[in-house]
Amino acid sequence: MRWIGALSAIALLMAGATPAVADQDRGGGPSWQLTPTGSEARLRGLSVVDGRTAWASGSLGTVLRTTNGGRTWDSVGPPDTAALQFRDIEAFDADNAVAMSIGNGPDSRIYITSNGGKTWTETFRNPDQPAFYDCMSFFDRRNGLALSDPVDGKFRILSTSDGGKSWKVLPNTGMPAAQPAEFAFAASGQCLVTAGHKDAWIASGGDAKARVYHSKDRGLTWTVSDTPIQSGPSAGVFTVAMRDTRTGVAIGGDFDATKPTKDAVAKTRDGGKSWVKPPQAPKDYRSGATYIPYLPIGILAVGPTGSDISLDGGNHWRQFDSGSFDTVDCGWDGACWAAGEKGRVAKFRW
Repeated sequence: MRWIGALSAIALLMAGATPAVADQDRGGGPSWQLTPTGSEARLRGLSVVDGRTAWASGSLGTVLRTTNGGRTWDSVGPPDTAALQFRDIEAFDADNAVAMSIGNGPDSRIYITSNGGKTWTETFRNPDQPAFYDCMSFFDRRNGLALSDPVDGKFRILSTSDGGKSWKVLPNTGMPAAQPAEFAFAASGQCLVTAGHKDAWIASGGDAKARVYHSKDRGLTWTVSDTPIQSGPSAGVFTVAMRDTRTGVAIGGDFDATKPTKDAVAKTRDGGKSWVKPPQAPKDYRSGATYIPYLPIGILAVGPTGSDISLDGGNHWRQFDSGSFDTVDCGWDGACWAAGEKGRVAKFRW
């Protein structure tokens, strides 16, 4: 069973036996198994259903889907969208998915499919030029949110209650004011995340403080808190990963390769009211993160310079791969995948 392999890996790592990157294929620890996609797109959107079915999206209007565990990938993106960047995708099964492109004005769009990408329906096209949609997340198959960078000084939230068939802008009266240069990073499709039936979090940066916003009512009202993660024009919180509605981590850093990353991780045990710096963090900026199902203390983090794993709830991290990935996600059965530049998609293995 999958959890037996996980326990074996935990024992190995906690004993200090993490292998060097070049030794991964000898079975000495966690690693990524690449599944060639035939695509050259940068894949920043990823939604894993299970070990057999996953969707990925990215530049050049690309949407990819596998239903055989990555042995083959089909290009199933909406037609006439080669100029769009699909930075986020949310899939419910092998047939039903919602894809979002980013950009100012009409470049921000949302499409849905119910037949595995054979046909798509455009259900939202941003009519407001100052708005720039970054990412989205669903509470269940019907209810979800999409996030735009601040408009008139506040982050903007779209809401759907019919699985993405229709969207409405929520009132901004319950949204705290943004910092003058604050925004969300459309780097991994994870700047907006959800947990449970009503809780959502926004990851932000770009200004003096790297912050996390939290809503307990599906985006109607929000609170905001500072994190110890570094912030600046190219730095901040890139993603929040939540084990449940109270326990989670915020991960980020500075994506500018000429600037060192420090304080890349923060932890919360109260749903995001407060954040603390753990004893140790990945050495570089990380854009995506996820908890490992059935392993409550296990977290994966990925970025352009490598992948890290924590097996103690985010207190300590070990890099186990040096390849470039932008986003990571796990399915209900515990299968975890990562995606990134030049069409790279891989499955996690112990």
